[in-house]
Amino acid sequence: MEYNEKFMRRALQLAATARGNTSPNPMVGAVIVGPDGHTIIGEGYHRRCGEGHAEVNAVASVKDKALLHDATMYVTLEPCSHYGKTPPCAKLIIDSKIPRVVVGADDPFKEVAGRGIAMLRAAGVEVVTGVLAEESRRLNARFMTAHEQGRPWITLKWARSADGYIDTDRPDGQPARFSGLTSSTLTHRLRGIHDAILIGSQTMLADRPSLDSRLWGPARNPRPIVLDRSRRLSPSDITTREECIVMSDYADIPDLLRQLYSRGITSVLVEGGSRVLQSFIDSGLWDLARVETAPIRVGHHGAVKAPEIGRIPFKHYDIGANSISLFSNNDLITQDFSL
Repeated sequence: MEYNEKFMRRALQLAATARGNTSPNPMVGAVIVGPDGHTIIGEGYHRRCGEGHAEVNAVASVKDKALLHDATMYVTLEPCSHYGKTPPCAKLIIDSKIPRVVVGADDPFKEVAGRGIAMLRAAGVEVVTGVLAEESRRLNARFMTAHEQGRPWITLKWARSADGYIDTDRPDGQPARFSGLTSSTLTHRLRGIHDAILIGSQTMLADRPSLDSRLWGPARNPRPIVLDRSRRLSPSDITTREECIVMSDYADIPDLLRQLYSRGITSVLVEGGSRVLQSFIDSGLWDLARVETAPIRVGHHGAVKAPEIGRIPFKHYDIGANSISLFSNNDLITQDFSL
């Protein structure tokens, strides 16, 4: 067990290297230990969605393939058993004649969900499961939450003044800015690790936000989602938003999230106005909230009060003069949770 955990920790370390690049796939790492039980002869991780999985990259890295016939593979998540963008990793392991596999967490995705482990065992592969399972689940909190609960992971994000406002009635009509350049850059990174970004129609009409990740280098842009139950948006309001999803026909937040999950969206960053943010808080269907507070008091110019979350933050840190508070509504989030 000591060796199992040692090599699984290395696999988890590898998996985390791809943070922000694999969605909607999970982060997965794999380590192959040679016949002596002590020497790593190959390792790999899933680098990006659509590219080779961790098991594929680990097997490819082994120089002497004959060593695989008496090796042990450590993989942080159950090997896949279905044909997606790549062939099944369970089949690769069997074809490579690897006799032993140690698995971190089971895969809740309905196309796998135990089938990968069953395929391996049916082929005579010895499989040990549950090694550092909680660590693997926490690493892939977004993926696990989406497929276990049938809804996207929800991150709420807003910036506020020290006296609790997210917008003002400035004479120039411009939206209030409580975030500095460094914080805005980190916000764009946060956008880049989510499948989609959600706002309300009022925010779209008032601010015309870009909703992209341009400040964070090569990060992908999240897919824009605009809530418009009152059908105020015209086609010209959304034509400049690539692949924008306008959601008008949904009963409530649970129904909205079921619809988004059915579209393959597994994580959403909510940057809407106070009303949209509060609707998610009130529904209880959110996982993480990031609240930035600027050392500015707007006083009588305050126009829109910030949402009320009613919780104590689990983490707090400063970015320049501003402070960041993180709030949790998900058991997979712990003190060391990384955005």
